[in-house]
Amino acid sequence: MNVKKIICFLLGFVAINLAGILTVHAEIIEGKDYKVLSTPQLTETESQQIEVIEFFWYGCPHCSDLNPYLGRWLESKPADVEFRYVPAIFRNNWAPAARLFYAIESLGLGEILHDKIYHAVHHEKTDLSKEETLFNWIEQQGVERDKFIGAYNSFTVQNQANRAAQITRQYQLTGVPALVIDGKYLTSGKAGGLPQDTISVLNQLIEKVREERKTRQ
Repeated sequence: MNVKKIICFLLGFVAINLAGILTVHAEIIEGKDYKVLSTPQLTETESQQIEVIEFFWYGCPHCSDLNPYLGRWLESKPADVEFRYVPAIFRNNWAPAARLFYAIESLGLGEILHDKIYHAVHHEKTDLSKEETLFNWIEQQGVERDKFIGAYNSFTVQNQANRAAQITRQYQLTGVPALVIDGKYLTSGKAGGLPQDTISVLNQLIEKVREERKTRQ
């Protein structure tokens, strides 16, 4: 074997092993990239579906950063995955954002206004926690003011917000954004990672659930 062939062989060997090393490092690690809930929660989906929940707060900049990536993921969401949002409530001043979310959902405006709320809060610096500011902003979006106020102050929306606070505690959350997969795995993405890393971890955890289900069959 001449020198040129030896060099090519060595370069190929290094490349193959380097790819293997990178693959290993790309794998998610329990305790670093995700954790297993000490008390797994019952899911609200059909048994064959994998439930994914995003716990969020409209005032959270990291939630705002993740939102467009999550939105693109939802456009091509796997058929065996059922997704839902839950507005987290850690403190009383987070409750208005939860009521806002459930109010727009009750009016069928979630898909239209969800992204716009993040934009208003984080890019336009609009304080939607103040009711008068919120009601004015809602009206500017072409929504009937009184209709929204009725939903926002309704018994149903208040109950949903109370339930969200309860769920936040049940899932042992310490911050947002938080993604819970199949009522068992909790992740906010890789430590110090980018939003796209969070989506990568999400996909790997979904695949982990699929593999675990296969072994139980």
